[in-house]
Amino acid sequence: MHEPANSSPVVEAADLYRSFGRKQALAGVSFTVRAGECLALFGPNGAGKTTVLRTLAGLLRPTRGEARISGHVLPGEPSVRAHIGIVSHHSLLYDSLSARENVGFAARLYRVPDPDAAAVRALEKMGMGVRMNTPVRSLSRGMQQRVSIARAIVHSPSVILADEPYSGLDDEGSRSLTALLGELRAAGAAMIVVTHNVAEGLALATHASVLSAGKIVSLLSRDAIDEAAFPAHYRNLVGTVQ
Repeated sequence: MHEPANSSPVVEAADLYRSFGRKQALAGVSFTVRAGECLALFGPNGAGKTTVLRTLAGLLRPTRGEARISGHVLPGEPSVRAHIGIVSHHSLLYDSLSARENVGFAARLYRVPDPDAAAVRALEKMGMGVRMNTPVRSLSRGMQQRVSIARAIVHSPSVILADEPYSGLDDEGSRSLTALLGELRAAGAAMIVVTHNVAEGLALATHASVLSAGKIVSLLSRDAIDEAAFPAHYRNLVGTVQ
């Protein structure tokens, strides 16, 4: 399931700093994620978690330091960013298009062979087969999130960046997402999952990190984590559990 420990990192955050005016959102964040690994990134609101993901997605330039995907410095060329799948709690879908059209449009952008068939497969993995021709505006918030996830993975990305991916999902949708992320990780994808839910984050994690005030204050391998004690560890580091 996992690459050898000495394999080259797929995702690298190298001493990342990012400021927005006088506000410093990141203050020297560093970590690596290899193929088949999943980093669960925890932290209170305003800790810088989304800024980390947006920087690794090539959507933000760091003020200092480097973000790299497979050795390529981001933002990089579109061909580099095409290896990334972004799952957000914001659906970012076209309301007037159907679920199938939204996912198919993404498949065409990524030049996926037979994009229509790829869209159907991705939607079926998220349990949206029977609603794939429904306009997005007519879907519930949870179903829109399922479509958003299908769109993010339709091109079989080698890197998954997930920002509160379980937001809005019901139990069935959550189970589908966990199964899908597990499948992608088993196939060798490198993943970073940001969530406030400790159980969700640790379910797939090979490593877990706590971010506070723009700094990594804890980074543990899964083997070193006592799941029952982790919430207290988190509370001691950041003062509260969100």
